[in-house]
Amino acid sequence: MSGDPPVDLRPGAEPPPGARRSGATTSDRHNSVHRRGLRFLRARRRVVGRLAAWSVLETAQTFLTGYALARALDAGFLAGRVDVGLGWLATAALAVVVGAYGTGRVYGAVAALVEPLRDRLVRHVVERGVRDADRGALSRLTQQVEIARDTFAGLVMVSRSFVFTAAGALIGLFSLAPPLLLVVAPPLAAGVALFALTLRPLTRRQEAFLVADEELADRLGTVCPGLRDITAAGAEDQVAADAGALVAAEQCAARSLARWGVLRVVALAIGGQLPIVLLLATAPWLLAHGVTPGALVGALAYVTQSLLPALQNLIHGLGTSGSRLAVVLRRLAPETPAPSNATAPVPAPAAAPDTTSAQGTAPPGPPTAVTLSSITLSSLTFAYGPASEPVIDGLDLSVPHGTHLAIVGPSGIGKSTLTALMAGLLTPTRGSVDVRPAPDGPDPGHPGHPVRVLIPQEAYVFTGTLAENLGQLRPDPVPERELVAAAEALGLGALLDRLGGPTAEVDPGTLSSGERQLVALTRAYLARAPLALLDEATCHLDPAAEERVERAFARRGGTLVVVAHRISSALRADRVLVMDGRRTTYGSHDDLLERSPLYRDLVGAWSPAGGAPAAPAAHRPGTSHPALPLRDPDGVDAVAGAGLPRDRRHVVAYGPVGQMKTSGDLRDGGTLGGQ
Repeated sequence: MSGDPPVDLRPGAEPPPGARRSGATTSDRHNSVHRRGLRFLRARRRVVGRLAAWSVLETAQTFLTGYALARALDAGFLAGRVDVGLGWLATAALAVVVGAYGTGRVYGAVAALVEPLRDRLVRHVVERGVRDADRGALSRLTQQVEIARDTFAGLVMVSRSFVFTAAGALIGLFSLAPPLLLVVAPPLAAGVALFALTLRPLTRRQEAFLVADEELADRLGTVCPGLRDITAAGAEDQVAADAGALVAAEQCAARSLARWGVLRVVALAIGGQLPIVLLLATAPWLLAHGVTPGALVGALAYVTQSLLPALQNLIHGLGTSGSRLAVVLRRLAPETPAPSNATAPVPAPAAAPDTTSAQGTAPPGPPTAVTLSSITLSSLTFAYGPASEPVIDGLDLSVPHGTHLAIVGPSGIGKSTLTALMAGLLTPTRGSVDVRPAPDGPDPGHPGHPVRVLIPQEAYVFTGTLAENLGQLRPDPVPERELVAAAEALGLGALLDRLGGPTAEVDPGTLSSGERQLVALTRAYLARAPLALLDEATCHLDPAAEERVERAFARRGGTLVVVAHRISSALRADRVLVMDGRRTTYGSHDDLLERSPLYRDLVGAWSPAGGAPAAPAAHRPGTSHPALPLRDPDGVDAVAGAGLPRDRRHVVAYGPVGQMKTSGDLRDGGTLGGQ
């Protein structure tokens, strides 16, 4: 593709697809191309003259095609003089040989006319590329210039051929019998005139179709490599609507081009095929008025062997290639800016970004306090199908403003489903989810002020700068000081330094799963949403990194909901929700140890001796804390282990929870679980 700027996926960033250009501008550019073409031909009068001289031989060939046939019949075969008839046929054959020689010389003259055009276009493209630093110069040099050269050569050949062929045929008809000219010439002239009238509208519609096709190709070229980004950003509907509008614009342009293309078929039928019908229909009248049988056969030969093929080549060549050449030349021609008497206002200098909020001596954290948010679940029920058992059934829960809530429970019990319902990604089968920011919180309908943010287990990082990744959920660029403070608060500083700062490019494939999770967590941290939902968003981090992340989110304010990956998450929370099918228990850690047998089992399984509550992971660096694999029917749940660097080693549960082995610590050297 050429050096056009990339397509912006944001709505309103471009004029509507297929929008009609100004008629005056298109007409001016069309006339400008014609004037330049005429000046180019006038400057090469000698080449044009040589081309016309050699083309006369084709005129002679066309003339003898019908005239020799007529004389061979009338003066030869029909008169009983076979030798005369064969002589005239030999003359026609000789004319073909002479015409072929003339055609060969014509190609040389066409080359002398076309190559200077190519050189001129190449010079212009190179000068423009150097002057304007035009990235599309190479594309125009290698593709569009060659299209212009080949198309111009083809147009010269078909136009010249029609002119000299028609001249030879019309002279021959007049020489045979003037009435023949009266039958053939009017429909031929009508067909050519109709075709000439369609040339400019066809050119405009051909250009509109090419523009629509290129816009669609450019958009698809942008969209297809970014399908992952589009899905992650939830922009499927917007992108589909934009692409659909471009498809509709191209379809509309194609239909308009096809309707005008019908007129070309009509012009060919009138100018090339109607004369045959008229000659046959008027044959009795012509023979009665002195036209000989040989002359009638010669006239049919002129029409079928010369005029019809020449007109067909002209209509298809000039109608399609001519439009294409006009489009390419207009794109290659320099655009002259329209004069204007008005003076454009000088834009005021942009205000410097406000970085005062990111300054100060406070510990790393958000520059402004995050408002609070409350959650109320009323008879919440959700099932993944009408015949499925509810994953969540009649849950009532109220989470006050600013609460740090941990959700625990066996694998597959519905913890991720609950966070998706809180985030609004799923619609309840029954009941309701009410998320309300504090009275002074953000407007839920304002796109620049998100009320809730969900960080799933599979972190999403896109190709771009680190600052673009971290500031994705903010409507405006994040000041660098604030971005660095957030990265330090969540433990992303080491990656920030290793990559080379916020403006460094990020390749998601080179990051570990833990690093991707830190990027996603920092992005959510900077979003300033009053409700943050962490759905095992730290599963690829070690306990110390997980604690740092959760404490950073707690310090920033707002309401925090964490699907607990380790018991330490529950110990840090203000409240804990224990999910066990239809039975749920809600309270503080100490309260649940007394009231919930399942919670006691979970805490006991994570405890060093199986009795006392587990200490925070930060104080026991050598222990391992699996992600609640209890009641997993298969007994297998791959989770990150304590002290394991990000996602490079895992703890694998293959039996009861107490029987754990780290893949790097197998003392017997055998396989896990004897398998």
